[in-house]
Amino acid sequence: MTEYFPVPAGLRKHALDFYDAGAEPVTPKLASTVLLLRTGDLGPEVYLMRRASTMAFAAGMHAFPGGTVDPRDAAVQPAWAGPPPAEWAARLGLDEPSARAVVSAAVREVFEESGVLLAGPDASTVVGDVSGEEWESARVALIAREIGFAELLAERGLVVRSDLLTPWARWLTPEFEPRRYDTYFFLARLPERQVTRDVGGEAEHVVWGRPEDLTNLLMLPPTVVTLRGLRGYPTVDDAMRSERDVTTPVRPYIDLDAAEGRLVIPTD
Repeated sequence: MTEYFPVPAGLRKHALDFYDAGAEPVTPKLASTVLLLRTGDLGPEVYLMRRASTMAFAAGMHAFPGGTVDPRDAAVQPAWAGPPPAEWAARLGLDEPSARAVVSAAVREVFEESGVLLAGPDASTVVGDVSGEEWESARVALIAREIGFAELLAERGLVVRSDLLTPWARWLTPEFEPRRYDTYFFLARLPERQVTRDVGGEAEHVVWGRPEDLTNLLMLPPTVVTLRGLRGYPTVDDAMRSERDVTTPVRPYIDLDAAEGRLVIPTD
């Protein structure tokens, strides 16, 4: 299946200038995004945040919690439960250190941006409510890089529950963009007794809703396509059990031969 989106004139010109100049694409940064799911009255619901208008990337857009891999995600390894890093490496198409960093970043970012912590004291338990003042102080310190994620978990005797993540997709930013990301999308069920934050430092507004009810919001094409892909799952369990190949990234590109240009997204 291939999907098409209109392209702003300025972006089309930027792409033309890039190719006319024979410019070299920048190396994409590894990134992680998490689709938090919960069971609503009418089926699965997903959590979106509207990024602050001051953000350098995707300002004002609705997006899932996520961000780039931090150097400490690779350098300092948190305690781990679930599939080992070697298994994640095979599933993600990465070397083992990069796979571990991507999974760690997913868990860290979703805690930083939504207040949900996919961790527990052991491989069969998930931490409960983490919305209190002490946890909020830890979250703020983590965002400020005053404490590392591995350190935060170790101080509380917690391990990353990598088994709570389901790989969903991998997207690669078009080569003409000045900011490029190799982004892994994961699904995660909202743990029992945990709640999402109403607003975060990078968000001006948050919303829960059915995928089919959210696509009218302002968002980038990868978010739209991802939401559409979730519509066919009647329950959260069905979505979490899905097995998708994420080793090959989705590579959007601009069709410059079209009269006004169009963004082409081959999702097969």
